[in-house]
Amino acid sequence: MPLVAEEQVLVIPTELFHSLGHFQGFSPEVDRYLKPILESGQISYRPRGQMESDPSFKQLIPYCLFRYTDEAGVVRVFSYQRGQSGGEARLKAKRSVGVGGHISTLDHQGDAQAADSAAVYRAGLMRELDEEVSIDAASEESCVGMINDDETDVGRVHLGVVHVFDMESPAVAPREEDIQDASFLPLDEIAKQLDNYETWSQIAVRALVDAR
Repeated sequence: MPLVAEEQVLVIPTELFHSLGHFQGFSPEVDRYLKPILESGQISYRPRGQMESDPSFKQLIPYCLFRYTDEAGVVRVFSYQRGQSGGEARLKAKRSVGVGGHISTLDHQGDAQAADSAAVYRAGLMRELDEEVSIDAASEESCVGMINDDETDVGRVHLGVVHVFDMESPAVAPREEDIQDASFLPLDEIAKQLDNYETWSQIAVRALVDAR
């Protein structure tokens, strides 16, 4: 029986992130990090299984939130329960406000090392959205910040890029079985129940609340 090739995911050296300015939690300074990372020439693609336990590298992850303001002026955010079959075992059964995932060699054309990293990142973001959710309304996208969490095993090997999609209507629906109990909940309600959410969602929600 032939072996299934292991996914090769986009990573950067953790030292590169530190050289740009280490932080814990959320940083709104996207321009300080994302473009320099993508243009650094230090991006590589490595086996996902190996990278999940190697803190000398950070896996770059687009983390997309969907926000909608209803007729009463209530800010609502797409929220869901992670199922038991998701790719990241350490996040199972947690609630989340983020949709996204790894950038991989699936997202480039031709030689992975020679590909335009910004284009590859964008292709990966759009692929993840298309796989995970159905979006049936117009939106305005903003890249609002970065997430780094060195206080958890998951966070130590990932670096998040937070994208917010402001929706004209709450027309976002799951495509994956792992996205369960999904709806647009009031941001203030989510903020009161953060203990039920994965760490990145806690960080992102606090940033949204603080930015109001």
